[in-house]
Amino acid sequence: QVQLVESGGALVQAGGSLRLSCAASRRTFNIYGMGWFRQAPGKEREFVAAISWSGGSTNYADSVKGRFTISRDSANTVYLQMNSLKAEDTALYYCAATPYYTCAGSGCYDYWGQGTQVTVSS
Repeated sequence: QVQLVESGGALVQAGGSLRLSCAASRRTFNIYGMGWFRQAPGKEREFVAAISWSGGSTNYADSVKGRFTISRDSANTVYLQMNSLKAEDTALYYCAATPYYTCAGSGCYDYWGQGTQVTVSS
């Protein structure tokens, strides 16, 4: 089992920045690819970004490319740096762990956090 705990969500003005963190409970965390997803009210959960277990491969949704950066440290934390935030980025953000090298589909992910709320005011 891998437990994931997100933090860093907040209310921010459009154009601002936030850094989300996701701490994993398991020491073998580094064998998992990690992803960030988000879900806005009334919408389906959507892929935001993913990073491979090695950190050497990343991919992003087109809507966040150039604004968001996913990274991971050598311990057990994954980050999502979000810059130039827009009102449409408002959502509940989840991190997730996959046994695959990396994956953009939610079906690949076995473990999910509870989410952290990001609200961007325009």
